Amino acid sequence: MKKFFFCKGLLIFYLLLSSCHGQNTKNAHATTGIVGGGCDGCELMYIGMPKQISASSTSPGWNEKGQKLVVTGTVFRTDGRTPAPNVIIYYWQTDNNGYYSSKAGMNEQAKRHGHIRGWVKTDANGKYTVRTIRPAPYPNQTMPAHIHLSIKEPGIANEYYPDEINFDDDKFLIPHFKKHPQENRGGSGVVRVLLKDSLQVAEHNIILGLNIPNYPRRQSTAIRSGLPVGEDQPSFTPFHAYGPDKGTRTCPVCKYGRYQGIIYFVGNNPDWNAMKNWLVFLEQQSIERQKYLKVYFVYGNEKDYDKGVREKQLERLGQALHIQNTALTFVPSFADRDSEVWLNKIDQGASNTFIIYRNRNIVDKYTDLKPVAENFKIISESLDRTRGDYFDLPEPKYN
Repeated sequence: MKKFFFCKGLLIFYLLLSSCHGQNTKNAHATTGIVGGGCDGCELMYIGMPKQISASSTSPGWNEKGQKLVVTGTVFRTDGRTPAPNVIIYYWQTDNNGYYSSKAGMNEQAKRHGHIRGWVKTDANGKYTVRTIRPAPYPNQTMPAHIHLSIKEPGIANEYYPDEINFDDDKFLIPHFKKHPQENRGGSGVVRVLLKDSLQVAEHNIILGLNIPNYPRRQSTAIRSGLPVGEDQPSFTPFHAYGPDKGTRTCPVCKYGRYQGIIYFVGNNPDWNAMKNWLVFLEQQSIERQKYLKVYFVYGNEKDYDKGVREKQLERLGQALHIQNTALTFVPSFADRDSEVWLNKIDQGASNTFIIYRNRNIVDKYTDLKPVAENFKIISESLDRTRGDYFDLPEPKYN
């Protein structure tokens, strides 16, 4: 993942052709033993670091020319659910002209990151907020605009970097990622920008250790079916047999990715009574949460698969349960390449897998849940917890 530095000072600027986060390779990751595999430039986070760091930071760029931007989010432990307090996040970015511009009196080393830099430290709930301006892309380059991050967490000896923050409305994003895909270090770095008055607001959550080389692995909390929490929910195109988009192959996240969604996968071990109970519960959740929750059932039983039979089967199910909001869909199997459902990495043998996503990002998941009151509560509370509110921001604290 190549990244570039622009530095400007005394009317001289230059372009560094090496990666800002280190000229690391997979082999280097394996041999160094350093958490994150090493990080060229991350150590600059300690230069000028305040003794007391708040969970809210206002960057030096906030009062400069440019589009005001608020980045807010939660840092989670490795399970993707438990908030992580006291994690220091160091950020640096270009100015409104695309340069890492310096200011008089700056530390000579820190000039490499420019003057728009700062720190936040997650609060007891793992929350943080950064007020800054939208970075501009490098002049005469096709790399998307971005904000660099470096993390120092308690219990880890060295700092390491997660994926930089990129913006989903950046015209350079997709062409660049086709050649240089992100590694999803700490989860996806791509954020969706919303508007609040004259502000742009973006949420960026981080999962500690996710896809970080040499990260100490504690007792595994991984669930065997589905992608890890923090990854992007893949696009795929199931057959819609009943409910919204009936008769189409609409991609759930492509059309409704801006909403909160839950995908209920069932594969080779269907329990029809359990499925009916779950669908009734999920339909009720959709009714209560109105347009803000999109619910999908994806049936992937590969045994005796017949497209016409499967379509009629789900249609009868939807009619019997009086489904109106939940999309009943199917695929030939969870390994199917045509629909690209295989990208979800669902275990064909699991009794069920629930994937909860918001803004295309997987925020929670569960597997092998029985349709009992305790588990209904787990799903309902997860939907409440991961719903989020972009505009619930603390009052600014100007540095």
